[in-house]
Amino acid sequence: MPLSTPAPRKHLHTRTIHFAGYERDDGWFDIEAHLTDTKTYAFRNSWRGEMVPGMALHEMLVRVTIDEHFVVQQVEASTENSPFAICPVIAPNYASLKGLKMGTGWREGIRKHVGGVEGCTHITELLYPMATVAFQTIMPLNRHRANAPDNEVAAFGKKPVVLNTCHAWAQDSPVVREVAPDFYTGN
Repeated sequence: MPLSTPAPRKHLHTRTIHFAGYERDDGWFDIEAHLTDTKTYAFRNSWRGEMVPGMALHEMLVRVTIDEHFVVQQVEASTENSPFAICPVIAPNYASLKGLKMGTGWREGIRKHVGGVEGCTHITELLYPMATVAFQTIMPLNRHRANAPDNEVAAFGKKPVVLNTCHAWAQDSPVVREVAPDFYTGN
């Protein structure tokens, strides 16, 4: 169901975020993110001068390389466009995430290593959903290679990691009853 018709309004800002997951030839996986912020009007930036409509005020890229166990092997971050000259110098700090595992504690680990003044708000925010993108990249591929049905989340006899993470995956939902009946708790 689409959103309701909005009140009359004027478009001012667009943030575009793109995530992609890749399998590398060496068996590892690259999860990449690209963020841009643009305005629909011209304005002046004290460092970059006149900003024309559509020019990226923020443009950040991140690549996190993980192994098949979701352990970070490498992180590369880049600030291509920013409102301040100093912004790009923090990018190398993201390499400190090497060894962190995507899963429980992922956000806390990120905050510990590159939170606050140790990182860039925009790059750090890109990292949080990368665990979900990694899961969506690797887990369906594993099911595909095992010739398991796409909807068989409990394909390997384990408790689905998505159990109780949202309304559809509540233990008493019809989804769990159908695709993971061993973990269903409803009537």
